[in-house]
Parts: sequence; structure tokens; C-alpha cells
Amino acid sequence: MKKIFIINGGQNFAHSGGKFNQTVTDWTIEYLTSTKKFEIKTTSIKEEIVLNEEVEKFVWADVIIYHTPIWWFQLPNLFKKYIDDVFTAGHNKGIYKSDGRTRTNPDINYGTGGLLHGRQYMLTTSWNAPATAFTLPGEFFEETSVDDGAMFGFHKMNKFTGMQKLDGFHFHDVEKGATAANIDIFKKNYTSHLEQTFKNL
Repeated sequence: MKKIFIINGGQNFAHSGGKFNQTVTDWTIEYLTSTKKFEIKTTSIKEEIVLNEEVEKFVWADVIIYHTPIWWFQLPNLFKKYIDDVFTAGHNKGIYKSDGRTRTNPDINYGTGGLLHGRQYMLTTSWNAPATAFTLPGEFFEETSVDDGAMFGFHKMNKFTGMQKLDGFHFHDVEKGATAANIDIFKKNYTSHLEQTFKNL
């Protein structure tokens, strides 16, 4: 039975209550539970955490699923703090041992000191921006995808620990487009993505 660790990076801030990412987390648990193939642990970054317990969840898991909104083109502040704190606490405790270099040859092998080899991760993000902002010529993100642009550093962070990337899923136009009909479409498309991603795990 594969072990899945799901992290809900939504939080309360200004007009955002983190409700959509809780909904996506619920969809994920609903699908994975229905297959009866997975053991699941979860964390919500809004709740009080114990650092060593969070480190143990990363080490325990076969797959880590991150759910996060994007605020000002980055992770929300509490989610960024969670990662900074947990990954730092994971030094020599299963997340990473070093940056991979040696003092005798410090110019090579940077980013190879991770300890989470054999694990995979999947990222979902939610945006106010429409998908076309990333794809159309002349639009804001200059035809650069979420993964190659705003989330480039996030993916490198996970590679640093030794994890391999699964195809992620990005929800667009969540604020202006969050009608009941669109939420149903989001769920249908996301569940289909989960089916394709996890059917062979």
C-alpha cells in the first residue's frame, strides 16, 4: 500500500479564507480513499505543527502532494515558513544531508545531497490568473508555464531533497471564475488527473 502525505498550504489572509485549497484537499482524499490502495497522512499549515513530526511524514511518504494558492506569484507566507522550518529541521534526519558538494571540489554536484530519493511529489496551485495569461503572446507571463516560471524554484527545492516530480495540476481563474458550474468542472478535470497520475502507483 503506497503512503501519501497531503499538505494543504491554504491560509486565512485578507479576503482569502483558504476554502478552495481545503476543497481540493478533500477531493484528493476522496479519490485516494476510494481506491483503497493508499495510506494517507495530512497536514494543514494553518494548524499548530511539531517540526519533527512533519519531518517524519516526509520520510514516511512515498508521494507528497502539495496544495497551495499563489499569492503575488509565490507561496503564501505561512506555507513558505512551513517549508523553511520543516526542511531545515530535516537536516540529517531524512530530508537532506548537505548541498552535495565537497570542500575538495566545491564547483560541482550542488543539489545532490538530498535524502528523499525514491519519493515523488505532485504540486497543485490555484490562481486568479486565467490559463491564457500563461499561453497567449503578449499576455502577462510571456508564454511561460507555471512550472517553468513562478514555480521553478519550488521544483528545484524538491529536486534538492532527491524527490522526483509527478505531473501537477493548476487551477486558473479561481476567484472570478469560481461559479458552481466551474467548480464542478474543476473537480471533474482534477479527478481525471488523479486517476491518470496514480493508476500505476
